[in-house]
Amino acid sequence: MADARSREVSASESPAFESPVVRSYPAAEAGDLTLSDVSATTKWLVRAGAQGPAADLLGARFGSSQIAPSGALVLGSRPGEWIVLGTSSEVAAAVAELDGLDSQEFVSALDWTHSRAMFRVTGRESARMLEKVCSLDWADPMTPDGAVSSASVAKVTCDIARNDIDGAPSYLIFCDRSFGQYLFDALIDAGNEFGLSVAAAGA
Repeated sequence: MADARSREVSASESPAFESPVVRSYPAAEAGDLTLSDVSATTKWLVRAGAQGPAADLLGARFGSSQIAPSGALVLGSRPGEWIVLGTSSEVAAAVAELDGLDSQEFVSALDWTHSRAMFRVTGRESARMLEKVCSLDWADPMTPDGAVSSASVAKVTCDIARNDIDGAPSYLIFCDRSFGQYLFDALIDAGNEFGLSVAAAGA
């Protein structure tokens, strides 16, 4: 039987979230290029066999992403490792499905909401902005909508997912919470020349 029952706290019982971005930023008119602190989004890390019932259920293979039936976004971040994110109810429903697997496969699920910062960069100039702090090939053939990768961003190890919004290029960038404020400021510095608008929880 799949073991996702070692979770001590359900997604709906998580304590109040405190953003890793604690500085306030001047209000700016919404522009084409935006940086948002979306760290409060519920996010869980799931580990299981790279091939097996859990992998089939989660669907997203390594380097790709897809929407689960619950509405959660599932990222295939590494072989045998997935990041599940969305509203608390969407993520809870997606993770709960793992409990119903009739298998001897071991599955672990960990609430990452409070331990990982997550930022979203959106706009036509987002790839040019990110090129300044990350050596990934941001061209559409290499990082199309739905692509998932890991890379150094401003010298911080990050998970990155392209998740376009209404046809506009958009990227989710995850890092350890302790680097959140530093990385947020580094992204602001990279985007200033492109007219970046900032939306931070502390603003």
